[in-house]
Amino acid sequence: MTAVPPPAAGPAGHPLGAERVRQLPAGGLAGLLMEATGGDVVNLAVGTPGWPTTPPELVKQAVHALQEGVHQYEDPAGNTPLREWIAHSLPGRPDPRTELTVTAGASEALAVALLACVDPGDEVIVLEPFYENFLSAIALAGGVPRVVSADGPDWALDPAALTAAFGPRTRAIVINSPSNPTGRLLTGEELDLIAELCARWDVVAVSDEVYASYVYDGAPHRSAAEVPGLADRSIVLGSFSKSHSVSGWRLGYMRAPEPWTRLLRQVHVATTGGAASPLQHALAHGGPALADGWDPAGSMRPLRDHAVRMLTAAGFDCAVPQGGVYVMAGIGGLTQAPSPRFVRELAQRTGVLLAPATPFFAEGRRGARYVRVAFNRPEATILEAHRRLNGGPAPSAKQRSTFP
Repeated sequence: MTAVPPPAAGPAGHPLGAERVRQLPAGGLAGLLMEATGGDVVNLAVGTPGWPTTPPELVKQAVHALQEGVHQYEDPAGNTPLREWIAHSLPGRPDPRTELTVTAGASEALAVALLACVDPGDEVIVLEPFYENFLSAIALAGGVPRVVSADGPDWALDPAALTAAFGPRTRAIVINSPSNPTGRLLTGEELDLIAELCARWDVVAVSDEVYASYVYDGAPHRSAAEVPGLADRSIVLGSFSKSHSVSGWRLGYMRAPEPWTRLLRQVHVATTGGAASPLQHALAHGGPALADGWDPAGSMRPLRDHAVRMLTAAGFDCAVPQGGVYVMAGIGGLTQAPSPRFVRELAQRTGVLLAPATPFFAEGRRGARYVRVAFNRPEATILEAHRRLNGGPAPSAKQRSTFP
C-alpha cells in the first residue's frame, strides 16, 4: 500500500498532521486520472453514473421539499418514512426504528462502521481486489489491514488464505458483493465460511452492498443480513448513489442489529449529525413512486454486454461480471506497460479513458496488468468508445442484439 509522503515539518519541527493521515492511500485513482483528463474524452474510468438518468420524480420532490421549507436538522437516525421505505425494500424487513440509520452516503457509513468496531491496532481483513476507500476508512479508525488476495480471471476466494487471516487481533472483515472493481458475487459457500470464521473469532462483518440492485442473469445475491451466523454480527452498507443516480446527494444507510445500531448512531451523530433533510424527504416521497417501473438492473445489463463485447473485440481479456457496474479487464494481450501508463497512452491515442487497477490492490504491481471499465453510461457513450477502441464503426443494431 502506498502511503502519503511525510509532510513538511511544522513550527516545532514535528510533521504536520496526524499519523493516520499519512496512512491514507496517496492519490490513488483520482491522482492517476487527473493526469489524463481534458479534451474530447470518453470517460469510462470513474463510477459517477451516466446511466440510469436521475428520475425526474426525485428532482421534483427535492424542489418541493426546499420550497416547502425543509431546511433544518432531521432526526439524526434519518427521516422516518425514508427508513420505512428502505426497510420495505430489504430482505428480511429490518425494523426501521431500531435497525436502520440514514447516512451521508455509503462512505460515511463505512467510516462510522469501522470507527464503531475497531480500536487502534486492531486488524481488519480486506478481500483483494478492493474498493480503495476500504483502506482509507481502516486507516482513519487506526486499524491494521490484513489483505486476503484473489487472482483473476474469476477472483474466487482461497478458503485456506481466508482462514489463516483470522486471529485474536481480528475485529472486523470488510466484504463487498457485488464487488467493485470485479463485479463478482460472493458465493453461498464463501459467505458461510466467513460466517463460521466470524463466529469463531468474534468478528464483525462490514458488508458493502452498494451494488446489490445491479445483479444479472439470475445470479443469486445474498445479503450478509440473510446469512445464518452472520446476520447478528453484520453491518450492511447501502447507497442510492448508483441505484438512483444521485451520487451528489450523498445518501446511504447502515443496517445492523439493534445493539450495534445504538453504537453506530452515536458515532454517526459525532461525525455528521445527519444527512441532508430535503434530499431525504425527496427520496422518501419520490422513491416509492418509482417502485413499479424502476428496473435499474434490467436497463444496465445490455450496457454490460456492450462493454464486454467492446473490450473483447479490442483485445482485452475479461470475464462477464455477475453484478455491479464495472468490468475488470486484463491488458496482457495488448501491452507490457503497467496499467497507469497504458491508460494514459490509450487516452491520448483514442480518447477513451479507463481506470488503472493499481489502486484496487495493496501492492500496486498486482494491478499493473488490469484496468477497470465503468459501463453505467448511456448506450451512445459505450458505442462511441467501441468505435474509438476498435478503429471502426460502432456495432450495428443486429450485432448489438448478439452481445454475450
